[in-house]
Amino acid sequence: MQTSDQRSGSNLLGLQTVIYAAPELDTLKAWYATMLGYGPYFDQPYYVGFQVGGYELGLDPHATLQLGSTITYWGVTNIMTVYDRLLALGAGADTPITEVGDGIKTATLKDPAGNVLGLIETPQVKR
Repeated sequence: MQTSDQRSGSNLLGLQTVIYAAPELDTLKAWYATMLGYGPYFDQPYYVGFQVGGYELGLDPHATLQLGSTITYWGVTNIMTVYDRLLALGAGADTPITEVGDGIKTATLKDPAGNVLGLIETPQVKR
């Protein structure tokens, strides 16, 4: 059965990869491995890839840090716990935890390279 994207001829496969700038690749690779609790599935000097919930988190030492660009939000079950853990791991606070409506909470932090990480707690979404 074809998806609506295939029927429309757009050739879109869907969201699949988020790539963060990693000017200090080994440092950022270690930080994300600690954050995730496991190492990358792909580890080369030009790119490091982690599989996260069916998506790819890529670290690119040649990418330019894009401040003010789109923010990727990581789904979490308890935003306060994850926010505090990332701060303890060396992330920097960016925006505080805020309820945006219907019990949905968001916040942003910056990883050690300055990439913005969004967190979102959506109690109505069952995983």
